[in-house]
Amino acid sequence: MIRLTIAALMVATSSIALSAHAQTVETAQDVAREQHRERTVEGFTPRAAVGADLFYSTDADDTEVLKVGANLDWKWKGPDEYLGLRVENASFSPNGQHSRDEQRVYLRAADKTGDWTWKVMAGTDGNTALGAASIHNDARFRQEYFIEREVLETPQGVDDGIYYTFVGGAVDLPINDRNNLTFVAGVQDFTGENVRTHLRATFVHVVKPEWGLSAQMRVRYFHSSHPGEFDYFSPEDYVEVMPVIQMRRYYGGWRYLIAGGIGGQKATGDDWHQARYFNAQVISPPVREWAVTAGITYSNTPIASGYTYDYTQFNVGLTRAF
Repeated sequence: MIRLTIAALMVATSSIALSAHAQTVETAQDVAREQHRERTVEGFTPRAAVGADLFYSTDADDTEVLKVGANLDWKWKGPDEYLGLRVENASFSPNGQHSRDEQRVYLRAADKTGDWTWKVMAGTDGNTALGAASIHNDARFRQEYFIEREVLETPQGVDDGIYYTFVGGAVDLPINDRNNLTFVAGVQDFTGENVRTHLRATFVHVVKPEWGLSAQMRVRYFHSSHPGEFDYFSPEDYVEVMPVIQMRRYYGGWRYLIAGGIGGQKATGDDWHQARYFNAQVISPPVREWAVTAGITYSNTPIASGYTYDYTQFNVGLTRAF
């Protein structure tokens, strides 16, 4: 199973993150002012930070992934400006089999250059380069570009060293204060012969700006150049249509998000099936002595070989700035 990082990248780029952009600018400004007041009152100016996080996922094929990481940033001024190292232990148990463990080390950095905010995490598992990078602006027609390289978390992927490199971009096309269109395009190159082309579109309508409530229509499509290669889900064509309801609220600088949807999915050679999605997040104010993030995601989008699929992931992170 390819972990939901692929989907998370695309969703975060196209619908979750950009739906906040589609909501009122006043909300974002209020949050920024609130965080600034908190720093002013506490007199807290962070210069460095340490952090720890945990990622766990399980699916209908009894595949489990556990990643435990630690970050040491000798430069840290917030989630968009840091420089440091990350070490990680990744444990893979595909299809209920024995655990395969590997250790990883990354250099991580984030900063702003002009109107652009960028993040990089580049490292290795001892066999090949791994990591992710992204850059985006906050213009009215928001743009984001990203690249990621990871291992496939199937038995063949972990044992035989099958990786993917995913490159893409997104553009935000606001219609007015309450309506927004986002388009995402990407190319995913797998070890072997398969190259996958991704296209996504998301329409967001803000129903209640004061509630942070939006209604969304998410459509995604991919085409595989060599379908059926190895043991990951790879039909020639795949399409998913998903109406989603999302609510994002702020209280005391904390951000709370919940989203869910039911739609349809179809792969080459198969009938339409129900598609389901759920996501919940909580994030503390980012610039303070202690910062917390937590989230849970459920999806039944096929990723491993086969069509009966359920995937749940949980993540939690803690950062101590000083």
